[in-house]
Amino acid sequence: MADFNQAFQLVIAHEGGYVNDPDDPGGETYKGVARKIHSKWEGWQNIDILKRQPGFPGNLDKDADLQSAIADFYRINFWDKVKGDQIENQQVAESIFDFAVNAGVSTSASLAQMVIDAQTDGVIGQESITKINAFNTEHFLAAFTVAKIARYVNIVKKRPTSRKYFYGWVLRALGETA
Repeated sequence: MADFNQAFQLVIAHEGGYVNDPDDPGGETYKGVARKIHSKWEGWQNIDILKRQPGFPGNLDKDADLQSAIADFYRINFWDKVKGDQIENQQVAESIFDFAVNAGVSTSASLAQMVIDAQTDGVIGQESITKINAFNTEHFLAAFTVAKIARYVNIVKKRPTSRKYFYGWVLRALGETA
């Protein structure tokens, strides 16, 4: 079975640190947690306190409670929802998990279901897990990567201001870092 901690380290490498990019629809973001989308996340209280202290934003990475809250956030909101612990292949679990973080759980689940020819309802259930685990790993990873890139192309067509993220998204879909 796939390991969350290993998958989490890969996701965090993609998510970066603290940013507040005006072109990002999520607004203020820390390690991929967008304040506009996840305004009730407990970590924002810690961040707001740490903003008033010397060394911001570097001090965020040194706060153990904040780092624990980040890991819990990703496990509860993404890993558990894509049933990462039930996926046998680590790379497949990492790819589905990472795309769930980047594009949303339902989008990642739907694309995975499309690849394995399961009912595309955006929720990974037992039927999807069984099919994912039985599917050829290399074929799944290749088809899932192509589907992710196609989605990024569509995003840029609809929202041209996101073009600056495209190269990084493609590298991420390929399992690389920028």
